[in-house]
Amino acid sequence: QRQLVESGGGSVQAGGSLRLSCEASGEATRANCIGWFRQTPGTEREGVAAIYTGVGKTYYADSVKGRFTISRDSAKNTIYIQMDSLNPEDTAMYYCAGAKIPDWLGLQMTTSEAFGVLKDESKYWGQGTQVTVSP
Repeated sequence: QRQLVESGGGSVQAGGSLRLSCEASGEATRANCIGWFRQTPGTEREGVAAIYTGVGKTYYADSVKGRFTISRDSAKNTIYIQMDSLNPEDTAMYYCAGAKIPDWLGLQMTTSEAFGVLKDESKYWGQGTQVTVSP
């Protein structure tokens, strides 16, 4: 049973918007660093956005800054990513990942460290949701 489940993917035209959801269950609800990654065939999974829930600090890849917004609904154990001004380069499979990290790390890590921690240390990954942006 997957403990992180993504939803909300789909097909949109360039300039459009989508909101992806990542719902946690079971042990995954203990994760305090949750992030979104994306991957296209033949490429490495890249970090898109992340949030350290301890203080609500957010992290964004340069390619999505100003267009994507990550947020959290703690009552629903759900992380969202609002994606606006989508372009064809955003086409990918999107995954969410979660990790439990010490507070000292969460308070001082950089964006690249946040993505690195999630990529290397996450116990929980979702199954992915496809986003396709047409020109």
